[in-house]
Amino acid sequence: MSLKRVLGATTALTLCTAAAVAQDTTITIATVNNGDMIRMQGYTDTFTSQTGIGVEWVTLEENVLRQRVTTDITTRGGQFDIMTIGMYETPIWGANGWLVPLDDLSAEYDVQDILPAMRDGLSHDGTLYAAPFYGESSMVMYRTDLMEKAGLEMPDAPTWQFIREAAAAMDNDAEDINGICLRGKAGWGEGGAFITVTANSFGARWFDEDWTPQFDQPEWNEALSFFVNLMNDYGPAGYATNGFNENLSLFQQGKCGMWIDATVAASFVTNPADSTVADHVGFALAPNAEGVDKRANWLWAWALAIPAGTQKADAAKQFIEWATSKDYIELVAENEGWANVPPGARTSLYETPEYQEVPFAEKTLQSINAADPTNPTVDPVPYVGIQFVAIPEFAGLATQVSQEFSAVYAGQQTVEQALEKAQAIATEEMEAAGY
Repeated sequence: MSLKRVLGATTALTLCTAAAVAQDTTITIATVNNGDMIRMQGYTDTFTSQTGIGVEWVTLEENVLRQRVTTDITTRGGQFDIMTIGMYETPIWGANGWLVPLDDLSAEYDVQDILPAMRDGLSHDGTLYAAPFYGESSMVMYRTDLMEKAGLEMPDAPTWQFIREAAAAMDNDAEDINGICLRGKAGWGEGGAFITVTANSFGARWFDEDWTPQFDQPEWNEALSFFVNLMNDYGPAGYATNGFNENLSLFQQGKCGMWIDATVAASFVTNPADSTVADHVGFALAPNAEGVDKRANWLWAWALAIPAGTQKADAAKQFIEWATSKDYIELVAENEGWANVPPGARTSLYETPEYQEVPFAEKTLQSINAADPTNPTVDPVPYVGIQFVAIPEFAGLATQVSQEFSAVYAGQQTVEQALEKAQAIATEEMEAAGY
């Protein structure tokens, strides 16, 4: 046999062996059950056909996802090769050595194209530990037809006082329309996130500069009382158990005059395939209380990270590069339109002429750019984070506090009782942690 034929046979054997190995590789991904993540699962076959790497999904409700991945990462359980986490967990887990650094992604991937707010929030000491699938802030989504019928015009940057006025005008029990739909569901990243940014916009804060809890201060009482009264008067029944997905469903069914939530929801409420009010949705910045120079908008990314205990880091990294790439965005745009691509993660997306025509693109970017996690409140604080406090103790502490607040929403206790309990819970937790 000639040397050329021997080398050709060897090369063919090597490729076949590599393909066989790839076909034997299956990665397991834990993710949240929202629309963009479910959409990504629909394109998994494209990734598998390109790489030979199989993918198994574990899709969970947001609170359950956080519990499962936190347990797995802290115990090195090894259940997952990729975890969907966010800006709270990533820097803390990266600092602890629990995540594989994403410091060797390919040149084609273009890490510098990731929006600075997202890249910084998913890094520790300048090293990226998770790649954003999408990024978000929060903003007002409202029914333009109902606003017009009420004789009102939504400001570009409304106050909470205007939001209440508009909710009263649009609320219509006879037609099953709630003036406003907001999160009340317990969980630090569900209703806890929303009431925290609301409190920021009233001048409240979790801790002062000495790490003393601030729930006994008048700003928290004002913020929580305003929220409870607004929702009791013009919100849906049972709002104490409503989170992102529940409110999305209500809005799409035409049962909300306004909804203040993640900017990522804009593509779903304007999609005529899913939303009965798709042609009547407007957008505005998240509100602030009169006289307070902070808005109720957060900063977040649902991002993909690799736990340090995985045996399939290379395959996992291949998936992350694929799912958070420019090519993935173009794949979704080609099949489902530019309005349905994952938003808020890449600078190049907002420079794309087709995306600039999407009605919510500019407002989303404005909201993201307006969020300042290093200066989240009116008065100085010792922490980083807008809807969370970037310390390890926060997740457990804030979950307990959010449960007390949800009990108020359910009519089980008063605002004053909940705040007194929150102050006691936070004081005990922080003293035990040595702050």
